[in-house]
Amino acid sequence: MKLIIDPAAMEWFRKEMDVKKGDAVRFFVRLGGCSTVQSGFSLGIAKEQPKEIGVSTVEGGITFYIEKEDAWYLNNSDLVVTYNKERDEIEFR
Repeated sequence: MKLIIDPAAMEWFRKEMDVKKGDAVRFFVRLGGCSTVQSGFSLGIAKEQPKEIGVSTVEGGITFYIEKEDAWYLNNSDLVVTYNKERDEIEFR
């Protein structure tokens, strides 16, 4: 399992969430919503320091991660975070 942050998505995080070197961004599982990853669940995003990392990557000095308790969501697959310019939002694949 890998967590991959597209460069355009990285810029979105800098602009929309004001993330800087040393910050951490958590992807967490939410019940409901629309997802291309897991039916009946979706991902939320929060700027917070990790407790027990399950999957992570560091881009531009920023740690992007999923806690160990939420790693099941990936179903042993990679999570690619991209940016949709038309909708001005990030997307998960």
